[in-house]
Amino acid sequence: MKLTILFGGASFEHEISIVSAITLKEKLSGFDLSFVFCDQDHKFYSIDESKMKAITFSKGEHKKMPELYVSVGRFIQKGLFGSKEHNGVFLNLIHGADGEDGSIAALLDFFSIKYIGPRVDASVFSYDKRYTKWLCEFKSIKYLKHEELDVKEHNNINMPFPVIIKPSRLGSSIGVSIVKEESELDYALDSAFEFDSSVIVEPFIDGVKEYNLAGFSVNGEIHFSIVEEPHKNEFLDFEKKYMDFSRSESVLKADISDELESKLKSNFEKVYKNMFEGALIRCDFFVIDGEVFLNEINPIPGSMANYLFEDFKGSLELLSNSLPQSKRAKVNYEYIHSISKAKGK
Repeated sequence: MKLTILFGGASFEHEISIVSAITLKEKLSGFDLSFVFCDQDHKFYSIDESKMKAITFSKGEHKKMPELYVSVGRFIQKGLFGSKEHNGVFLNLIHGADGEDGSIAALLDFFSIKYIGPRVDASVFSYDKRYTKWLCEFKSIKYLKHEELDVKEHNNINMPFPVIIKPSRLGSSIGVSIVKEESELDYALDSAFEFDSSVIVEPFIDGVKEYNLAGFSVNGEIHFSIVEEPHKNEFLDFEKKYMDFSRSESVLKADISDELESKLKSNFEKVYKNMFEGALIRCDFFVIDGEVFLNEINPIPGSMANYLFEDFKGSLELLSNSLPQSKRAKVNYEYIHSISKAKGK
């Protein structure tokens, strides 16, 4: 299978995207892979597979590699003796801003480039945690109660401690703090507001059961991964998640009842359908008193959650053959011609 991995981006999760791309290079051995890197200046570079190492980017060596330009259906590498094309199916592996906020999706859609990843509307509702809550409300999915605070005007929270503070538009646990008493609140808010102008406050539930489930749709049917019960301390901080993005070894299936597995899959399907077609996503759920609550949607999970699938290569092939086809309006200038004809011009 021919696949181009698009990674990098200008976000706080730039390095995580690089780690994910390097991991998939190993995981997808045997595929006809190409790599397109988006740097912090939004320039695109063709990266030779042999140079897919972290040091290539940390030392700026990617700038010596061929620069690419976007055209209809492809990326183009211009040269003295013609041009080289990167076409076919792209995999959007840009985490955080650019990749998950809908920017890259809009660019790829605009140029009619086929890609695996969330479309613009799906990106909007999953990237911003406030909008994810709205999506849950609309789709009758349970979610934790929350408060929203803005950097320009915010008062003390009304929720009892302990609470968890999260930037509204960021992942990988960056800027996230657990606040157990009021004396810790100002520092936690300052930390979160360093990364975003809006934060979410949720109750922190010690020892809550958490489960991860990934999946994608092919011809209207959801293909699920195994259910994982992540083992962690109080919460998965940035460094632990950073290492998590390089995961490629399969994990054990969670030891849960068929009834709970069915509930998790039912909620995943509610999230996915009529919103995330064309993407492989992971949903993280809490289970409280037997009820399933959506914690967050990962529209571009770390290393594409490859470790949750028994046949990850086969899953990507299936998905790449069932991507949404956008319709373009046909322009024939009939209206202008009719006006011109009426005026005799």
